[in-house]
Amino acid sequence: MESHGLRRVLLLSVCVAGIWSAYIYQGVLQETVSTKRFGPDKKRFEHLAFLNLAQNVFCLIWSFIMIKIWSNGGDGAPWWSYWSAGITNTIGPAMGIEALKYISYPAQVLAKSSKMIPVMLMGTLVYGIRYTFPEYLCTLLVAGGVSMFALSKTSLKTISKLAHPNAPLGYGLCFLNLAFDGFTNATQDSITARYPKTTAWNIMLGMNLWGTIYNMIFMFGWPNASGFEAIQFCKQHPEAAWDIFLYCLCGAVGQNFIFLTISRFGSLTNTTITTTRKFVSIVVSSLLSGNPLSSKQWGSVVMVFSGLSYQIYLKWRKLQRMQRKKKPM
Repeated sequence: MESHGLRRVLLLSVCVAGIWSAYIYQGVLQETVSTKRFGPDKKRFEHLAFLNLAQNVFCLIWSFIMIKIWSNGGDGAPWWSYWSAGITNTIGPAMGIEALKYISYPAQVLAKSSKMIPVMLMGTLVYGIRYTFPEYLCTLLVAGGVSMFALSKTSLKTISKLAHPNAPLGYGLCFLNLAFDGFTNATQDSITARYPKTTAWNIMLGMNLWGTIYNMIFMFGWPNASGFEAIQFCKQHPEAAWDIFLYCLCGAVGQNFIFLTISRFGSLTNTTITTTRKFVSIVVSSLLSGNPLSSKQWGSVVMVFSGLSYQIYLKWRKLQRMQRKKKPM
């Protein structure tokens, strides 16, 4: 019994290390590609949407290989059922990456951590859902923290690294990203409900198949499209091409550990790991990538992650109550 518990602890440690290392390093690479000046000509890589196309192609191939290796057969969702989620999953992440031209990486991570705000707004205004006071308190902490961070003065060093500093536009793109992500998640839930035998690899394959199609049309669908310029830039600056390859590899490896964590420990454990990872990403960006934060901004970061941590605690309590009700008397 003790050896089984030890194995679970070791497996969880591996999952935490895998998710943290893959996504923290991916964040470093994302920030590098969006802010660095490459080569002797000191040119920026302006075509950040190309990162999404590269990620789609890489994950499409990766998920196809994983299905061939690990799949036991079964009827998953048909490939065409992902077409609508593929649209929002193409537009949303493109907006999130594009935001890095206008706001710093820590600001982007913080803004994208406030997913609960549009969810609760839509739930209250559109569906008339009533939330508990603790849930409103979580949202208030996150919204207040993001607002404080946005209104705080950004260091000149951080601003100098941005291609086109514009905080309102950058935050606007992040919140649009969250809105599109909400639709994507809802559509994925609908697909898995209709096709219960659908695996995580099936979803990854279907989403990235349509993402590849849409991004190929967007980036190569007409003469002089931005994709041709992105390819030319990578040919002239192999260092940028290598960073993009590593960025895609980190995304695929990170997905492996996320799927493993959810299958063995549940989605709540995965949420806890990914939330703490975001906080560490901000710390790494501040210390290693030269994005100094003021004391007020650090206070905002703590405020946001206090709200997120309290939300995780509320979900854990709810799960505990549900498990107690299921136990036979």
